[in-house]
Amino acid sequence: MAKAFVICLAGFLWLIPWACTNDAVQTGGLPDLPQEEADSLFLNPVLSRGPDPWVFQTGDHYYLTFTTGINIMLYRTSHMSDLTGAIKRVIWTPPLTGPNSRNIWAPEIHRVHGKWYVYYAADDGNNDNHRMFVLENSHEDPAMGQWIDRGELKLPDDRWAIDGTIFEHKDQLYYLWSGWEGIANIRQDIYICKMSDPVTPVGERILLTSPILPWETNGVNPTVTEGPQVLKKGDKLFIVYSAGGCWTDGYALGMLSARQDADLLDPASWEKSQQPVFAQNPEGNAFGPGHNGFFRSLDDSEDWLIYHANASAGQGCGNDRSIRIQPFFWKEDGTPDFGQPHPLDQKLTKPSGEY
Repeated sequence: MAKAFVICLAGFLWLIPWACTNDAVQTGGLPDLPQEEADSLFLNPVLSRGPDPWVFQTGDHYYLTFTTGINIMLYRTSHMSDLTGAIKRVIWTPPLTGPNSRNIWAPEIHRVHGKWYVYYAADDGNNDNHRMFVLENSHEDPAMGQWIDRGELKLPDDRWAIDGTIFEHKDQLYYLWSGWEGIANIRQDIYICKMSDPVTPVGERILLTSPILPWETNGVNPTVTEGPQVLKKGDKLFIVYSAGGCWTDGYALGMLSARQDADLLDPASWEKSQQPVFAQNPEGNAFGPGHNGFFRSLDDSEDWLIYHANASAGQGCGNDRSIRIQPFFWKEDGTPDFGQPHPLDQKLTKPSGEY
């Protein structure tokens, strides 16, 4: 593991005060409505620029991260539908040189066994060297205390890796990520391994799925499955992932399903949906929707999807990808029903508890 170093509270980054978002939120216009009804509505996007969004929810606060490419920014809010009042802060800036100095992608903040962790992908300026890295903070509030750089997460086989996420199931920690089988950029697969603690992978990496379906390959090279996220409901466990090149409008969400009592390290335990479970909606200004996450409403009565998408065709993998949220529901067979991306020009009711 790389030598750890401490990002001090009194250091330069921590001298930067929390700032209110005021220039990145597009609220749009709503028709004339009674004030009470108008207060219950919002328009997407909730953030006009924010690739690879991730939300961790604790109590009545949501902690939001996304790809900036140059640092790790943390947003805190109690209202996912209105980020104009969110506070934000850079919690980590990479070193000038080294294996995690460039291309900071898809950070995720998690609270595991009483500490905060941020998992992120980075390289030294050469994409072939992308690996997963981890920060640690033992303070109750992730905006406070010291963030310690624990260095590279030493995943099995030491191959190219991005989009890592951690989850616990039946008292066992697991790690999911997108990676290469070998050392060449031919195909991005989704792998899983066990963790003995939040910073220590153990055992072998297991290949769970590859981009093999027509909508996953999407006419691109390399072919891609990435951004795995875990969702649990009843006796089922789901991995919702993104597939197809993010540089295409056909980038979309796929899903693996397993029973919660299954062996999660056995690829045969997972059933793959043959069609995307969430795909583009050109009429609604949603192109290439993907790299999602999940959260619950403040009153714990609703399930919500967070994802990025482009508002126009051909915008690819850049910073035009905006953050959007919308509720999702459950089918009678116990699988999630994400519907389609909600049109930007149609209002939504805010998550329950926010009005």
